[in-house]
Amino acid sequence: PPHSIDRVIGVYKAYITRVGSGPMPTELFDAAGQEMRDWGHEYGTNTGRARRCGWFDAVAGRFVAQLNGLNAAVITKLDVLDTFPTIKICTAYQLHGKLVHSLPATQSDLAACEPIYEEVEGWQCDTSGICTYEELPEAAKQYLKRIEALIETPVAMVSVSPQRGRTIQVKDVLATPDYDDRYPRNARR
Repeated sequence: PPHSIDRVIGVYKAYITRVGSGPMPTELFDAAGQEMRDWGHEYGTNTGRARRCGWFDAVAGRFVAQLNGLNAAVITKLDVLDTFPTIKICTAYQLHGKLVHSLPATQSDLAACEPIYEEVEGWQCDTSGICTYEELPEAAKQYLKRIEALIETPVAMVSVSPQRGRTIQVKDVLATPDYDDRYPRNARR
């Protein structure tokens, strides 16, 4: 039964994608977006339709974590960002001249949002063969820690390749007794 669930784990990509129309404040229309699409194989399985790609949207990510009561996050496709010298994270929106840190209530307001970015250093090396968190480049670890802080949810795992065995455990959230004490807002009661 639902009341027996004591852990909820959300899965995010290291960047954001969307299929079909609708607002996407961090969507990229340049070479960076195309590079994400190509390296991430962001094309529909049946249709071959290109997915829309953009920088990680921490505003939307935090909303998802809060809405679903996440205890932990898994970040996939970190390796898609391996070649970028600088990586952006959307930390807020500019909406009708005001800075907002939460997801707007309407689609029309979301469509009017301009992303406010924080830039972080890229790691510019191949992570696809890495098997442990300790082996990740320091800049990749900093990127994950920044996402963790912005979505207010600990990152428990990260994938660096579509191959089996390339999902790295960062934290063992299922066995950590003090886990909910560190993130009380997301604690399951």
